[in-house]
Amino acid sequence: MKSPAFAYLAPRTLEEALQLAAEHADDGKLLAGGQSLIPALNFRLASPAALIDLNRVDGLAGIGTTPAGGLAIRALTRHRALERSADVLRCCPLLSAVMPHIGHMQIRNRGTIGGSLSYADPAAELPAVALACDAAFVIRSLKGERVIPAAAFFLGIFTTTLEPGEILTEIRLPAWAAGRRWGFQEITRRHGDFALAGAAVWLDGGGSHDAVCTSARIVLFGVGGTPIRATAAEQFLAGGPATATRLREAARLAATAFTPTSDLHASAEYRQEVSSVLVRRALEQALQCAPEKSAS
Repeated sequence: MKSPAFAYLAPRTLEEALQLAAEHADDGKLLAGGQSLIPALNFRLASPAALIDLNRVDGLAGIGTTPAGGLAIRALTRHRALERSADVLRCCPLLSAVMPHIGHMQIRNRGTIGGSLSYADPAAELPAVALACDAAFVIRSLKGERVIPAAAFFLGIFTTTLEPGEILTEIRLPAWAAGRRWGFQEITRRHGDFALAGAAVWLDGGGSHDAVCTSARIVLFGVGGTPIRATAAEQFLAGGPATATRLREAARLAATAFTPTSDLHASAEYRQEVSSVLVRRALEQALQCAPEKSAS
């Protein structure tokens, strides 16, 4: 199918883009990588009066580091650039490890981090990583700038706190703690598909099965309307040894952190069961992760 007719607008500066976004707040769409928007247009699932192409805007792509050792990633940065970045590998190894799981090479060549996060597909990997890593989102409009933590950004299926006329311009990630270990697991029908269920985790401490885990983060995705933190499981792990028994119990607790949904790809019962397995595997993977490879 072909997309409906629309006005094509290609601003060159952020100020021009913000002006156009405000003028077309009710009837326009922002185009970043287009890997989700273009199919929606072609299937007539979206019918904007105007398409505002951000790809010619100066300064909206690039990866930088902060003095504290974190990352400042511009919203139009391509997935492939993140995948190949030495700064991303050093400053946020979980993000670096997840990038090859996103779609296929052709999608990663065009898709952008800002577009994926703004689209807020609950089965996508990047929203889960953003929540796991305490990302903050810089949002601009003609009214000014606001910074929203990932925990407050995702509101529901394909729904975020972005308001009409606003543009996500930057994603900020704090420094990766020295010695922190990560794990990532997902299950898909085929490589490159969206996840039926997945888990992104990190552990501080717990370098051996009898060492104390000082803190943990467990985020599930593909099982609800947003990425979900398993706080009860995190609290259970913190302060105790990372034994096999405790990992299994944390995984069981994590699978109770959400009310599963069914669709044509998987039943609610399947998602709940497989989530426990994925969390356990991700935690075991984290224990095997060499901290010297993940420290900033």
